Amino acid sequence: MDNNKSWTKDKILAIYNKPLMELIFDAGIIHRQHHDPLKIQVSKLISIKTGGCPEDCGYCPQAARYHTNIEKNNLMPVEEVLAKAEAAKATGSSRVCMGAAWRNVQDGEDFDQVIEMVKGLSAMNMEVCCTLGMVTENQATRLAEAGLHYYNHNIDTSEEYYKEVISTRGFNDRIKTLENVRKSSLKVCSGGIIGMGETVNDRIGMLMGLLKLSEAPESIPINALVPVEGTPLEEQEIVPIWDVVRMIATTRIVFPKSTVRLSAGRTQMSKEGQALCFMAGASSIFAGDKLLTTPNPGDNEDMELFNLLGLTPTEKQKDNTGKVKIRKGQPVLETVADEKWSRPGHVIERNVKATEKGKEIRKKAHPVPPEGRVTELTENSVK
Repeated sequence: MDNNKSWTKDKILAIYNKPLMELIFDAGIIHRQHHDPLKIQVSKLISIKTGGCPEDCGYCPQAARYHTNIEKNNLMPVEEVLAKAEAAKATGSSRVCMGAAWRNVQDGEDFDQVIEMVKGLSAMNMEVCCTLGMVTENQATRLAEAGLHYYNHNIDTSEEYYKEVISTRGFNDRIKTLENVRKSSLKVCSGGIIGMGETVNDRIGMLMGLLKLSEAPESIPINALVPVEGTPLEEQEIVPIWDVVRMIATTRIVFPKSTVRLSAGRTQMSKEGQALCFMAGASSIFAGDKLLTTPNPGDNEDMELFNLLGLTPTEKQKDNTGKVKIRKGQPVLETVADEKWSRPGHVIERNVKATEKGKEIRKKAHPVPPEGRVTELTENSVK
């Protein structure tokens, strides 16, 4: 999918700042030129491995260093993932996205298990997406051969503001991963989050980051931050719905052929607000009462909204683009040994404070008694 390299930051900013009525109207026209405005893709997001992530993303409750009271779990069994997907398909989902709280994919038993999940989901005639962290070209190719359609790796925000949110990996790691995904013939899913304290220029910068890719992402999720207690961004104000509508409309105009997904933060939006997002060019949502770890409207609530607006969930279309030739009788590709991911390590004060706060809470919850006391308790317990 071609990227229109004629866009500049100033041109996109001018679109974003148009009178809202004009912006929605213009985006709606472009949306109708490339998409059916009465169709919506319903996706199911399954957290196949929750919590314990070593990264310090300021928005994420799955970071091990923060205390957020999420329910952690190890890698989910293949059968459980397929059962969840079957249930989602029965309620109108045509797409499944599996998310694992990993820094990057590592070859081994866990990755082999994910490959089996992908094979099983692909056999169910569902569109399959994964978000597993940073990935090499060889790993992306294995996923493609297993039947994966999309790989999600959000760039989150502008390159400049990225340093204010995450210190454990660099913006270029995001870009490198997306390049690896593209080389493997997988489709790219990449977008960002608004409401993290960024400026409008940063929001435009995020779109510019996507425009710098060799090809436009086929899928662009727009997330509204859900502030979670215990994370560095817990005190951020909820982003106004008007900002979400503007971001979706602008994304639609700049990327006319991409699927724009109204993603996290929908519980903070009214039905009317979500309707404006659909009018502005969003054509996909994530269904179910939870997105990885944050709340989401339930299936019944979504169906009521679809009926009210006259929207119909789409079914998976047969799609042979991006398919790779499956190797037979050849050894499994291994990760390139010299693939290195960065660890910038600069200090983000709010991330440090949230980390220290998490440590203190854990200490209070699990105090370490004096040495003598430990011995006494141990002896008593033995008796």
